[in-house]
Amino acid sequence: MTSTTVSAPSNIGLRSRVRASYLGLAVGDALGASVEFMTPREIAHRYGVHREICGGGWLHLKPGQVTDDTTMALALGEAILEAGSVDAAACARAFDAWMRSKPVDIGHTVRAGIAHYRRTGETAAPEDPMSAGNGACMRCLPVAIATLGAPPGKVRRASRTQAHVTHHNPLSDAGTETVILMLQGLFRGEALNQQLHRHAHPLGARHPEFAFRRRPCRNPSGFIAHTLRAVFESLFDTDTFEACLVEVVNRGGDADTTGAIAGMLAGACYGEAAIPRRWSKALDPLIRQRCTAQAEALLDLIEP
Repeated sequence: MTSTTVSAPSNIGLRSRVRASYLGLAVGDALGASVEFMTPREIAHRYGVHREICGGGWLHLKPGQVTDDTTMALALGEAILEAGSVDAAACARAFDAWMRSKPVDIGHTVRAGIAHYRRTGETAAPEDPMSAGNGACMRCLPVAIATLGAPPGKVRRASRTQAHVTHHNPLSDAGTETVILMLQGLFRGEALNQQLHRHAHPLGARHPEFAFRRRPCRNPSGFIAHTLRAVFESLFDTDTFEACLVEVVNRGGDADTTGAIAGMLAGACYGEAAIPRRWSKALDPLIRQRCTAQAEALLDLIEP
């Protein structure tokens, strides 16, 4: 792999970047869901190179259908819009309602955190060394938008407010906060290479579990460090939205989530025009509409 020095195109407006990030989340989720839990060898045997939104996978999805990655992000965004800020009680209520809606999939740590809220009314699960999964990160996009322009300390507190409902773990916090800060830099039009040196590499220096490029992270698990190693390698070593997503989902493993996180970052970098039309058209129309509408509503919250 070779490092790129891709810049976020400077002629793309903030609203376009934010809409593209939301659509990238959903597109990456739908693309990756078809090969979730498959190994790279199994993907190659079945698809050659997997590059189309075709449904299927272990969840037997319809083409264009998304998973918990996208629907939880939308639930969080609705909670932020309802409360006018990232509010712990609103987040917990929204996640509870989301689980009651019988989503197509739900992770163990997410289920346990929401069950804890139901039993106790507490909006933060107990700190747990075993809860370093990627569930808080996959849904973090609304927080990145709602806190755009806020000081980094406030951004980190908002991230933990939503994350700790289900994932109360220092590694989960570190990875999620890094992705949020990277998204905000890309929204502002900063170069992708700036995010590499300002955020991704320092994360690996603070927490060696996140250090990437030592060897390619194939078949990444739901462990936040495995997820972000795969995402960062794919994001920083490609130079288009499509190449980034194809690269990350063909690594297999937790491919709907690596696809979702890579999609939000690549969307913020490259903008709406870079998302292949065939992927946008294949996406569930209601999900596509909800993503673009929520992106605009969250921006209106900070730019009345």
